[in-house]
Amino acid sequence: MHIDLATGLIQGVRQVVSPNCDERPQGVAPELLVIHGISLPPGEFGGPWIDRLFTNSLPPDAHPYFAEVADLKVSSHLLIRRQGELVQYVSLNQRAWHAGPSCFQGRECCNDFSIGIELEGSDELAYTESQYERLNQLVALLLSTYPSLSADRIVGHSDIAPGRKTDPGAAFDWQRLRSTYLAGL
Repeated sequence: MHIDLATGLIQGVRQVVSPNCDERPQGVAPELLVIHGISLPPGEFGGPWIDRLFTNSLPPDAHPYFAEVADLKVSSHLLIRRQGELVQYVSLNQRAWHAGPSCFQGRECCNDFSIGIELEGSDELAYTESQYERLNQLVALLLSTYPSLSADRIVGHSDIAPGRKTDPGAAFDWQRLRSTYLAGL
């Protein structure tokens, strides 16, 4: 994998363009990685639904839960599917709308200075070996490409939006992530 710094796109991954993004504040570089968990419908994996949510084309009548979320304008920079496939929705140079109301070390509006990484999963079900492998590759790539990022600035959505969000949940193995990507640095 390689990141084209001019475009903010990761070469060789599936690109699905989300309209749910805008420019980062001037002079602000990515300084935080935010790990999320997502499944649509909740607890179900595969299918087109995450792509459809992030591209504002989720049909509200396709599942009862979709009526609650179909009108949301949300996105993430990246998604790692259960089999390890990496999908990019937003350029790393832009602000994806993934964190919502959020705060990291007293600094609000985490979308301004973060990269959002969704893992297809749920709080209660273990993430897959393929996802951890891809996530470790991705984290190593991001840390080596962006000097503004560091290993101590990788958090869960629940860490920056406590009480509002729980993902990536108790099923996510933080130690496994940290020990693997730190070993490669």
